[in-house]
Amino acid sequence: MGFTFFILYNILTRSLSPPPLFFNQRYFLVGSNPAETKYRVLKIDRTEPKDLVIIDDKHVYTQQEVRELLGRLDLGNRTKIGQKGSSGLSRAVSAFGVVGFVRFLEGYYIVLITKRRKMADIGGHAIYKIEDTNMIYIPNDSVRVTHPDEARYLRIFQNVDLSSNFYFSYSYDLSHSLQYNLTVLRMPLEILKTETTQGRQESFDIFEDEGLSTQGGSGVFGICSKPYEKYVWNAKLLEAVKSTVHRDWLLYIIHGFCGQSKLLIYGRPIYVTLIARRSSKFAGTRFLKRGANCEGDVANEVETEQILYDASVMSFSAGSYSSYVQVRGSVPLYWSQDISTMMPKPPITLDQADPFAHVAALHFDQMLQRFGSPIIILNLVKEREKRKHERILSEELVAAVTYLNQFLPPEHAIIYIPWDMAKYTKSKLCNVLDRLNVIAESVVKKTGFFVNRPDSYCSILRPDEKWNELGGYVVSTGRLQTGVLRTNCVDCLDRTNTAQFMVGKCALAYQLYSLGLIDKPNLQFDTDAVRLFEELYEDHGDTLSLQYGGSQLVHRVKTYRKIAPWTQHSKDIMQTLSRYYSNAFSDADRQDSINLFLGVFKPAEGKPHLWELPTDFYLHHKNTLSLSQTRRSYTYWWTTGVLRHLPLPFDEVTCAENRRKLVVKKFHKCEEEIDIHSEFFRPYELSSFDETFCLAMTNSTRDFMPKNVGIDPSPFTVRKPDETGKSVLGNKSNREETVLQRKTAASAPPPPSEEAVSSSSEDDSGTDKEEEGAVSQRSTPVKVTDTGDNTKITELGQSQHKQDKSSQQFCSKHELDRVINLVPISSFSQDNIYEVQPPRVDRISTEIFHAHIQAGRGNMQPLGKDDFLMYREYIRNRYM
Repeated sequence: MGFTFFILYNILTRSLSPPPLFFNQRYFLVGSNPAETKYRVLKIDRTEPKDLVIIDDKHVYTQQEVRELLGRLDLGNRTKIGQKGSSGLSRAVSAFGVVGFVRFLEGYYIVLITKRRKMADIGGHAIYKIEDTNMIYIPNDSVRVTHPDEARYLRIFQNVDLSSNFYFSYSYDLSHSLQYNLTVLRMPLEILKTETTQGRQESFDIFEDEGLSTQGGSGVFGICSKPYEKYVWNAKLLEAVKSTVHRDWLLYIIHGFCGQSKLLIYGRPIYVTLIARRSSKFAGTRFLKRGANCEGDVANEVETEQILYDASVMSFSAGSYSSYVQVRGSVPLYWSQDISTMMPKPPITLDQADPFAHVAALHFDQMLQRFGSPIIILNLVKEREKRKHERILSEELVAAVTYLNQFLPPEHAIIYIPWDMAKYTKSKLCNVLDRLNVIAESVVKKTGFFVNRPDSYCSILRPDEKWNELGGYVVSTGRLQTGVLRTNCVDCLDRTNTAQFMVGKCALAYQLYSLGLIDKPNLQFDTDAVRLFEELYEDHGDTLSLQYGGSQLVHRVKTYRKIAPWTQHSKDIMQTLSRYYSNAFSDADRQDSINLFLGVFKPAEGKPHLWELPTDFYLHHKNTLSLSQTRRSYTYWWTTGVLRHLPLPFDEVTCAENRRKLVVKKFHKCEEEIDIHSEFFRPYELSSFDETFCLAMTNSTRDFMPKNVGIDPSPFTVRKPDETGKSVLGNKSNREETVLQRKTAASAPPPPSEEAVSSSSEDDSGTDKEEEGAVSQRSTPVKVTDTGDNTKITELGQSQHKQDKSSQQFCSKHELDRVINLVPISSFSQDNIYEVQPPRVDRISTEIFHAHIQAGRGNMQPLGKDDFLMYREYIRNRYM
């Protein structure tokens, strides 16, 4: 894990000779780990006008040592001993991470993350969204060489809004899939021990490994993999310091989408996470980036991963985790659309002839290395048109895939599935989603999915018919996904998102089945689970559509199900107009900002400026500026070694080339970096409710379960289309009342009546959490006056609850005392300060709880004779 908190200090030195002058000679950047037990110091020189001079102090400081160091720096740079004033050490800014360093025509800037928000949690590893950043100019004013175009470049760079859908994690590699991360963790120990020498040579501190053998014997090996640069958006910003600073300073960010929801299955929390990684190669806006570049990188390429895991067990080694990955991207050909004609649908033109499918070969070679085989193409573009438009792409793509498949073994050939989705949508006799569901079933059966645990005993004893036909790669520790689905239409927005949702819904059913949560790998529409997943995918589609097309989705899942309300048509028209306006007037400026941010264009003296270039074609196609010395084979178009390991992806196999991408380090077994419990819960740190419960995710019970659910709270039960927990929170008055109720009922137990429980589950909506975010949860309870006839206020010690009158007769004080015992501990009778006495628990319940804790740590107790008899009785009653 890298550093999580940074403080930038500025040293101001005052000259002794008159007139008094102040010199800012150096910045000191202090970084600390989450436990604030280890510190490093980075010295940034401010006297160089155009060069970046950074000195990484290789010593690891304790908290006391870093305080003494800063105190000496402050004291040594004052004009007089004991004088406090403008000279000395001053705090410039506090931050949560370093995005990188950038230079235009003057000196360097440092980009710092000053505000973050937790978006998801995967196995105790937090994923944050950047909320705000700060750009600080490094050279001081005395050496600054001004340039008239510097301010314009700065504005263009800041047009890339870092507070909009940029994500990072200190301890989890977001650029790789969960399957890659957990596969690397399972690398054999013998290989790790041989790699520790390399880890020591790359280490900055020669004393880092000192004491491991003397502090109690064997240590613990840790692995740090290099990020997949295709999905890292600040790789160029870190390029200047990557080789000179310790790896703890490097923080890699991705761009795309991240969302997490909680699926409650009879109280068991299952987290459903959706992560979309947008490629930083050939990135841009809708009409300005089409097709592929000369290196096989396609426009609007996004890797979407859905992760499912049981949140009751957090550890990667003891918990149950599953994931499924699919990809969207433009058609991998040389093609474009001319937007100078101001037409809603500009004509599609093929820019270069590619008879040997060179660019498609490069693209599919990348996919074989990362995902393995089979590569499945789902092409949704139109097949029949009065005027040939989209069909041009289909014909060329079929020719390219046919050519490349000649040289692949038949079992690893690229699978091509054409389906005119627009034609089926217009037909009244065809159901689009039924056809997509058939395609999704066949795709998931071919690729399989990832799960980190072997098949459960009940699946082996009574396997489902579809489960036996499931593909992928079965290992002793679970299943691996081999191959991937690649979906595309023309824009890869509306049709693609609906198709990906249907494939994701099918994969979600298999994931739930593999974790033993449902008895058949099948999910129906209008269930709480599918509604939750659909909302997650709509947010995912809206976000990606805004990034590439300039507007939200025009056609959604409800549109293709033909259950969208009539008001949706007017919204679709507005989204279409918004997309057209964005493409016509603002996409060019956005494209310039992306090119500058990603380092595609680097300003330099004597060269044309970014806004003077007529096109950026030469920036993204490097073969136009220099000819390649090596020519790839037209027949053996894949990378050497890829075919030998298929269907497994080459990036995940154990070989010398992949081991070079890993950094192995040895830790002592008592260090806090490898103790996930201390890292996540921080038991020795004073924490607040605002930080502990900062993640407000969608809840299937609260947000989707109907109010009158009655006796069937299962999230897999089909509901009526208008039955949802969100319908009661439609107006603003209800939301405001909900906020007040939640503040007053923050610490009291819930009312026992069924109506009160259902209403409280409705009141916790995601929209209310946003309004409540500015108010501290630690504030004193607010009394609510109620004039209705059916409710009154009941005081329970330090909090108040709204309860129904009919439930009061069942909620006497004697019954409450059996649940919670409040003992006054204040000497003053007017104070509402109480001590809570824990309820008494019998021995059997205590033993069950301890067994549950041990099971969470992976220590399963042996089954007794009674357990086997109970299981057999259960099987006989249900299936025989």
